[in-house]
Amino acid sequence: MLDWSAKILQALVAFILLWVWLYRSGRPSSFRGGRAENLKEEFSSYGLPEWSFWAVGSCKVALALFLLVGLVFEPMVKPTAMALSVFMFGAVWMHLKMKSDSLLKALPAYLMLTACVFMVFD
Repeated sequence: MLDWSAKILQALVAFILLWVWLYRSGRPSSFRGGRAENLKEEFSSYGLPEWSFWAVGSCKVALALFLLVGLVFEPMVKPTAMALSVFMFGAVWMHLKMKSDSLLKALPAYLMLTACVFMVFD
């Protein structure tokens, strides 16, 4: 991938994660799993304990910030993208595990996973 397009993808992933976890977490979305109205309810609908919402959210926000730092300090990008890939694989898995969810609900998580994998192998 061209260097500038890799940086744009990196910044885009970081800003989307920050937007979802810091701004949209308490708001409804058509991509929420089950019948959840917010991210905390979504975690609950997957059968996950409340602490996992806080742990995953904290990690994703920190990793998004690491991606932004990685725009200047490139050695941070691949390990951060690998860690985010694990989280995004988990998100895709949770959506697919919910038999009542359509594949469309997993699309944002799948796209983020794909972007992270591209960053790892760029």
